[in-house]
Amino acid sequence: MSAETATADKPRLIDRFLNAIETVGNKLPDPAVLFVISLFLVWGLSWLMSSIAFTEIDPRSGAPIRVTNLVTGQGMAAFLAGMIQTFTAFPPLGVVLVAMLGIGVAEHGGYINAGLRIVLGVTPKTLLTPMLILVAILSHTATDAGYVLVIPLGGVIFYAAGRHPLAGIAAGFAGVSGGFSANFIPSGVDPLLQGFTQGAAQLIDPAILVNPLCNWFFTSASSILIVLVGWWLTDKVVEPRLLATKVDGDPEEMPEMKEVDRRERIAFWGATGVMAAGLALLWVAAAPATSPLRAPDGDLTAFSAPLMQSIVPLIFLLFMIPGTVYGYAAGTFKESKDVIDAMTKAMQQMGYYIVMAFFCALFISAFGTSNLGALLAVKGANFLRELALPAGFTIVGIIILTGFVNLAVGSASAKWALLAPIFVPMLMQLGISPELTQAAYRVGDSTTNIITPLMPYFPLVVVFCQRYVKSLGIGTLVSIMLPYSIFFIVLWSAFLLIYWGLGIPLGLQAPYTYPG
Repeated sequence: MSAETATADKPRLIDRFLNAIETVGNKLPDPAVLFVISLFLVWGLSWLMSSIAFTEIDPRSGAPIRVTNLVTGQGMAAFLAGMIQTFTAFPPLGVVLVAMLGIGVAEHGGYINAGLRIVLGVTPKTLLTPMLILVAILSHTATDAGYVLVIPLGGVIFYAAGRHPLAGIAAGFAGVSGGFSANFIPSGVDPLLQGFTQGAAQLIDPAILVNPLCNWFFTSASSILIVLVGWWLTDKVVEPRLLATKVDGDPEEMPEMKEVDRRERIAFWGATGVMAAGLALLWVAAAPATSPLRAPDGDLTAFSAPLMQSIVPLIFLLFMIPGTVYGYAAGTFKESKDVIDAMTKAMQQMGYYIVMAFFCALFISAFGTSNLGALLAVKGANFLRELALPAGFTIVGIIILTGFVNLAVGSASAKWALLAPIFVPMLMQLGISPELTQAAYRVGDSTTNIITPLMPYFPLVVVFCQRYVKSLGIGTLVSIMLPYSIFFIVLWSAFLLIYWGLGIPLGLQAPYTYPG
């Protein structure tokens, strides 16, 4: 077989493989329905296993684990009576919604959009790729804004610079989605995952607390890794292969990069000055040893410190206030109702999450009350302990397993809600901290986003590409993104192991071992 034939056949093989994944994945129920199915499964297992005497010791009580039958009159009555409280007390719910209120003002008012265009517009051509990836990473702060803003801008900027536009889209996609867990600016994702992690850890240790910024140092360092690896792949591997791909899009339909006008620029820097002033004021308030933002013992990063308990409200304020200032200065906000409308739009985008959170809360509550989570964790830990595998192998196994699950379930919160009650308690039994388990999950969750057609924004990226190459399909896009996925999962996993081996803190109050 000639090289030309092999090259021609490869896309068809990839297409067949992806079609099979897409067919299987499309047969899976919606994540919200998965939680309903899981809830019924927990009920059934609690009934079947409640009469079995297990020898495994419950680490919380020191007594043998007993599965609680939830399918009784008393159990069903308690389930119905506590349904509202279970939902409203669901840890990730409030933190995500509050953070998104502030971020929504900054996003819909145009502040985030203007900032991204200013940064990319002044970047030298030689640094275009790393700056694009860096901006894509920063866009995680605004949750999904990067998908609809940074990725198409990548194509526009590369095309304007005389480079292949698909390479710009690929670099933006790699930064936004492939490096989703790499960011040195805290965002709503941090408390979102922390809520699931803490809830899962409390299946074993009800008193344990997990800091929302427990992975902050690791994700900050990871951003450097993703920028460097993505830069090399784009310029040395991906773009050279794309040079043979002809750009045949309709010139009139190709998007152009809108320059930031004088009013927008003044508004942006004014709003950024307000944000800087807010951060300075926060530092002044927190610096004194007697600051009310500190814990009673003077510690600023302790769980009991009001500052640590205010991370999400601070995210809300640090985006809402500059976003409002920008909106009025740039003219996107005319009256106070426009600010409220921006918050409303942000909440409309969270409608699906709220539905999913409702069923997820019920499932996690039942999973914990039944003691099935503790039983599975202890049995799994005993099995892994008998294998006597090094802890590093276990962590890499979690990363790879998460990456495979990610091919079928795109939502980061949905996956972690399902996996955390299993992974976190099980690894705690092996002496691995919830914070390290969460870091491993975040690596696996990020790296395969860019090669699964089941990721909600994947079809949108295909549309962005077709503006420049009309015949581009799913298989071609995956073939473009596959090098990023492979290199990211291999090098990022190795980076986590090295980071761990050097003993560098994962984040605030984040031990590597349990108990820490």
